[in-house]
Amino acid sequence: MTSRIALALTLTATMSLAQRTQKEIIKATTPELDAKPNSNEVPDVVAVSGKIERVVVLRFKYMADLLAGIEKAVKDQKIQNAVILSGVGSVRNYQVHSVSNRTFPSKNTFTKDVTTPADIVSMNGYVLNGKVHAHMTMTDANKAFGGHLEPETNVFTFAIVTLGVLSDGMDLGRADDKTWR
Repeated sequence: MTSRIALALTLTATMSLAQRTQKEIIKATTPELDAKPNSNEVPDVVAVSGKIERVVVLRFKYMADLLAGIEKAVKDQKIQNAVILSGVGSVRNYQVHSVSNRTFPSKNTFTKDVTTPADIVSMNGYVLNGKVHAHMTMTDANKAFGGHLEPETNVFTFAIVTLGVLSDGMDLGRADDKTWR
C-alpha cells in the first residue's frame, strides 16, 4: 500500500513538472556588436520629453492571447509610441522570458507553464515604434514571478491593460537597443 502511495505521488509530481518548461536562448547580435565597449558619445541616461495624448483601456476576455491582443489593439488604434501604465486580471497559463546572464551575448530563459493559473498583479512596458515591449508580474498561491510577456499567455477571468499613448513625433527608436552603449 505504501509503495502505491509513493508511486502515485511520484507520478503526480512528474506530471506537474512536465507542464512547466524552461529553455535558454542566446540573444546574440553579432560578435562585433556584443564585444563593443561603451562609448563616451552615448550618455549614461537620455531624457525624451513628451505628453500623453490619450489613454486607451484594453479589456480581454477568457482565453484571449494577451500579447497578440495588445499587438492587435496597437495596430487597430494606430499607436506608435505608448507607455503601458497598468495591467490586472488573471491568466490560465503563461509564457515569459527573463535575462539569465550578466555578459554579452545576452541570454534569455523562457519559462512556459501550460497548466498553472496566476493573477496579474502588474504590467508595464512600452510600445516603441509600434512594437510591444511588455513585462508583467504574476502571483500564484506560493510566489510572485514574471518577466517579458510572450505569446501563449491566455486570459482566465479577464485582463485589463491601460496604455498612455504618446505623440508620434517622439523618437524612441533606440530606447531598447542593447547595442547603443
